[in-house]
Amino acid sequence: MRAIQITEFGGPEVLNVTELPDPEPGPGRLLIDVSRAGINYADTHQAEDSYLSRSTLPLVPGGEAVGRTPDGRRVVALLGTGGYAEKALAPEAMAWDVPDAVDDVTALGMVIQGASAWLLLRRSTHLAPGESVVVHAAAGGVGTLAVQLAKQWGAGRVIATASSKEKRELALELGADVAVDANEPDMKAALIDANEGRRVDVVLEMTGGTVTDQSLKALAPFGRLGFYGMASRQAPSPVQPGTLMAHSTTIAGMWLAHVFQLPGDVMGTALNELFALAADGRLRVVSGGEYGLSEARRAHEDLRARRTTGKLVLDPSR
Repeated sequence: MRAIQITEFGGPEVLNVTELPDPEPGPGRLLIDVSRAGINYADTHQAEDSYLSRSTLPLVPGGEAVGRTPDGRRVVALLGTGGYAEKALAPEAMAWDVPDAVDDVTALGMVIQGASAWLLLRRSTHLAPGESVVVHAAAGGVGTLAVQLAKQWGAGRVIATASSKEKRELALELGADVAVDANEPDMKAALIDANEGRRVDVVLEMTGGTVTDQSLKALAPFGRLGFYGMASRQAPSPVQPGTLMAHSTTIAGMWLAHVFQLPGDVMGTALNELFALAADGRLRVVSGGEYGLSEARRAHEDLRARRTTGKLVLDPSR
């Protein structure tokens, strides 16, 4: 089978197309004939071995795929690794049937980005009706869905940030009440101004650095910041727990992998709700583009340069 294989860690240049043996499913594993694989920002960290979980070489990147099992089931699955290939293995417990009304791009958009947005709003920040919500990187995979879900679930005001006029217009089209330039030098002041002079209740943040620092300062009493990434590769300033008392601030980290340690089938609950919203036309995955297997390097270059919006997918057939 054709696949992308990494034999040394680094940037997009380490993604190479190669021929590999078909994977053999063992007990508890499903073989998937991949129709599309998801491309995520986390994959760029995986390629350089800077992700939360360490990588080992050689490596076929890609943590999600949609396709058919040998018995004809159409599933979307979390893989860990191996998605950038014509065939992939998935743990049976991490594969979910896809309704006929949900297309491949939508299924892939829900299994990581959609579930992340669901968890950030439902579990990490406990959004309440009427509260203001800031969604940083609002034109990205998680951001586009978080904007829509926040409106679905009664947010009083949704404030989107994005780095270009086109991305801000997309966020407004998806339901944001106001859009802020992500390059604002004083993000605290910009967020408060966008919230009509009031501090904000909830912030979803994956940029890092000064964006995190200033977003924390913009929180209202009992405000919550859900932190789920560090795209700038710049760490925020250290936070002393005692300083959180000044505004009764909560900081909640979120890594999707931990959902499987919760009691009950929280992931299944999230996907059932997300698929239903999508099938009813109330939740839209924004397609950010499709790349062939031979274009994987360009996909990572585009991600790292912030040239993309919405959900990116890889077509292993070309």
